[in-house]
Amino acid sequence: MKRVFIAFTALIVSMTVFGQTDSPVFNEFISKYQELQNKYQENTGRNLKQTDLILKEMITTVENVKMSDAEISKFQPIIDKIKAGTYYNLACNYSLLNQKKQAVAAFEKSVEFGYKDYSHIKVDSDLDNIRKEKRFVDIMKQLEEKSFISILKKAGKYQTEKTDSFPKFTYQSSDNYNLKNVRTTFNLDSIAGSGDEISKILNLLHWAHNTIRHDGSNIVNCEYDAIDLYNYNKATGKGINCRNLATFLNECYLSMGIPSRFITCLPQDSTDQDCHVINNVYCETLKKWIWIDPTFNAFVKDENGNFLGIAEVRERLIDGRPLVLNDDANWNNQSKQTKEDYLENYMAKNLYWLQCPADSKFNVESRYRDSQETYISLVPTGFSIFGKSYRKLASNIVTTDSNYFWQKP
Repeated sequence: MKRVFIAFTALIVSMTVFGQTDSPVFNEFISKYQELQNKYQENTGRNLKQTDLILKEMITTVENVKMSDAEISKFQPIIDKIKAGTYYNLACNYSLLNQKKQAVAAFEKSVEFGYKDYSHIKVDSDLDNIRKEKRFVDIMKQLEEKSFISILKKAGKYQTEKTDSFPKFTYQSSDNYNLKNVRTTFNLDSIAGSGDEISKILNLLHWAHNTIRHDGSNIVNCEYDAIDLYNYNKATGKGINCRNLATFLNECYLSMGIPSRFITCLPQDSTDQDCHVINNVYCETLKKWIWIDPTFNAFVKDENGNFLGIAEVRERLIDGRPLVLNDDANWNNQSKQTKEDYLENYMAKNLYWLQCPADSKFNVESRYRDSQETYISLVPTGFSIFGKSYRKLASNIVTTDSNYFWQKP
C-alpha cells in the first residue's frame, strides 16, 4: 500500500501547484485530504482497524466535495484519480482484515475510478487473500487487456521517412566555458574515477542520484543548469524533479566529453499528468546508447549482461524479451525498485512516445531566458500529439523515424 500512497501524495501536491489554487473549495478539500493521508501514512502497518477508520474518512471526504459545474469540469479527473487510489488502499486493508467481500467491492470501485496499475496489483501481497475470488479474477483479466504493456504492444510501428531537412542532434563541446565550470565545480574527474568508460558513466550516475534528492512535486526557483540546481538543493534542502535531475546529470556527462541527451518519456493518455525524464548516454566503447536514470539510480541490461538503450528496452518490453534492472535501483535510497514495477509498469506506460531538444548543451531550458530550442518527438505510426493536452509540451518536429531519432553522435 505504501507505493500507492506515495504516488497519490505526489499527484495531489503537483495538481495544487499547477494552477488549481483558484478554487477555494478544491483547495480546502486538498488540505483536509492531505491531513488524513498523513494520518494514514503514520498508521499504515500498525493497526488495521484504525487504518480502516482513516480510509473511510478519506472516502467520505472525497465523495462529499461540493463544487460548481465549472469546478467539476476542471477538477473531476483529479478527484477520480484520488478516489481510485483511496479505494485501492481500502481494498488492501479489507483484504488484510480478511473481509473478502468488502475488499473485492472496494477494489472494483478503485478500478471504476481509473486505477489500472496491473503490474503492481499482480505483486501486491496485501491482496493475496482475495486473489481467488471470482469477481477479482474477472477484473484482473479485464485490466490485463488494458495494461500499459498491452497498450505499448498495440502501438504502431516506427517508419522511416525523409529526414534530410531535419536538424542534426548536437552535443556541446566539453571545452565550453560553462561546462568546464561544471567539471571543476564538482570535481567530476575524481568522481568519475580512473576506470573504463562504463565505470565513469555509472560512477557519475550513482553520485548524481545520491547527491540531489528527487521530489517530483517541487517546482525549483532557480536557473535550470547543473550548478544552480545543485546550489538550490543545498541551500533549501528541497529535492528537484526528474527533468531537473536528468538535466543536472546531462551537463555533468557533457562536461566530461560524454555525449548525452535527456529524453522525456511520455504516455499514450494525454490526460495522464505523469511522465518521466531520463538520460540517453552514448558509450563510445560499446558504440551504443545506454539507459541511465538518475531519479531511480537505474540502468538496464539484457539476459547476457549487455547494457541496453532506451530503444532496446522499449522493443524488449513489446516483444516480451528479458530485461534485467540493476539490483541497487531505488528511489531516494528509500524504496527499492523492481523490474516489474519500474520497467513493466511505470516505464511501459511512459515509453509510448519520446521527446528531447535537438541541442544538448548547458542550460538548454533556461528558466529566465527564451532559449528558442527545437524539440523533436518520436511517435509510433498512427499516433498524433497535436490537439492534445500534454502539458503544452512544445514540439517543432514530429517523426516516426527511429533511426533518425537515435542517430549516433
